[in-house]
Amino acid sequence: MQLTPNQIARLREDAVRALQRRDGPAALAALEPLMQLPDPPLLSAAQAYLFAGDPRQADAVLDRVLAADPRHIGALLLKGEAHGQIGDSRAATAFYQAALDTAARTPNVPQGLQGALQRAREAISGFASRYEEELRGRLEQEGIRGAAMSPRIAEALDILTGRKQVFVQQPQSFYFPGLPQNQFYEREAFDWVPALEAQSEVIRAELEGVLAEEDGFRPYVESEPGRPPKANAMLGDPRWGALYLWRGGEPVARQAERCPRTMAALEAAPIPRIAGRSPMALFSRLKPGMHIPAHTGFLNTRLICHLPLVVPPGCSLRVGNEVRSWEPGKLLIFDDSIEHEAWNRGEDDRVVLLFEIWRPEISEQDRAALTVMFEYISAYDA
Repeated sequence: MQLTPNQIARLREDAVRALQRRDGPAALAALEPLMQLPDPPLLSAAQAYLFAGDPRQADAVLDRVLAADPRHIGALLLKGEAHGQIGDSRAATAFYQAALDTAARTPNVPQGLQGALQRAREAISGFASRYEEELRGRLEQEGIRGAAMSPRIAEALDILTGRKQVFVQQPQSFYFPGLPQNQFYEREAFDWVPALEAQSEVIRAELEGVLAEEDGFRPYVESEPGRPPKANAMLGDPRWGALYLWRGGEPVARQAERCPRTMAALEAAPIPRIAGRSPMALFSRLKPGMHIPAHTGFLNTRLICHLPLVVPPGCSLRVGNEVRSWEPGKLLIFDDSIEHEAWNRGEDDRVVLLFEIWRPEISEQDRAALTVMFEYISAYDA
């Protein structure tokens, strides 16, 4: 039967009212005659099927919409809802995320879709929480929890469930391939660590002796003579200070002479010996309230070591997706080519002895070659 314009208008109004009160059967009854039109109300029909508790039929209708427009935001949202009703949370998440991604790239998304987009975010979060809970429960059934779960499995699980993100080495000037992406290194893995840690009190006493005579700290980030000023928010900021013992491969005479036990303790560590570059060792001071913004170091051939000497409460260091706190006398060893940042939320200065060591995975042969390369680079830069 040919519908008149008045009949079409009346059926559309009946369908809208039924959808507004979430009456799926009534909406479908009004929409059925309209489905034979050249431009059938497919989205309204899909919504009516969802209200009527028939998500599979809604899914089939929505396929027709997406066949014509694969990035139709409204259809993607309804597909997510349909698959959620079916119980396929992975498909629901995929369609909801496609809708959110499309909306993010679309200027002037209709205001009427904002509520549905927010519900999509909440649905994705709910699916993810249930997924994580069930996965962790499955592991617990097999006895994999607490001490029985390795740190690598725990981190992989956190990454899988979105609790953590992946960070990789991104050195600013030199990348050495094939090295493991370890954020922190455990101090127990290095046989030279106990001897150096045993000197913590002596090293702290030498630091206090230097400070009693004069405060020789200078800003950690300084411009180089004959070079443009560094585009660094920390440039010249004394709240992050450095008092050097070794700099550019040479001992800083006055400081080194006043800290002989510290200089001797550093001999135990596998510090690079590179003319013009290393050894590099200093007392690093962070003033109260100071935040060192996220950044990466210049090389991935080294590890940075912190021997904590003065550590008030509220100090922490993030490397990649892990945050640790300094403990007096216990080395923190990390890869500074991975994004990292630090805070002193305490009320007193935080001071560590900072120095660099070779990456343990680099062979003696490669260390020798790297030394030649870095010395040439330093001489060329000069």
